[in-house]
Amino acid sequence: MSPETHAAMAQGYRFVGEVVGGVLGGVGLGWLLDRFAHTAPWGVVGGLLIGTGFSIFTAVTTAARASKKELDALGPLPSASDDEDED
Repeated sequence: MSPETHAAMAQGYRFVGEVVGGVLGGVGLGWLLDRFAHTAPWGVVGGLLIGTGFSIFTAVTTAARASKKELDALGPLPSASDDEDED
């Protein structure tokens, strides 16, 4: 496999890790809150929602950063020609 393929696979695994880690981290913190504050099941539900939202935000931010990096590596895009009129 080429180095580009390995880099793309690594980036994909990173996205999966961010999403799964965020969800599991939120659920774990919610479970701890339930355990010590006796608020079951609301801590787990809240932790699940917060962890999911945070992990999606993090994955989208990372994907946008990676996309910008790839576009910057390509250089300037060719401009559209004004030769054709749409009239």
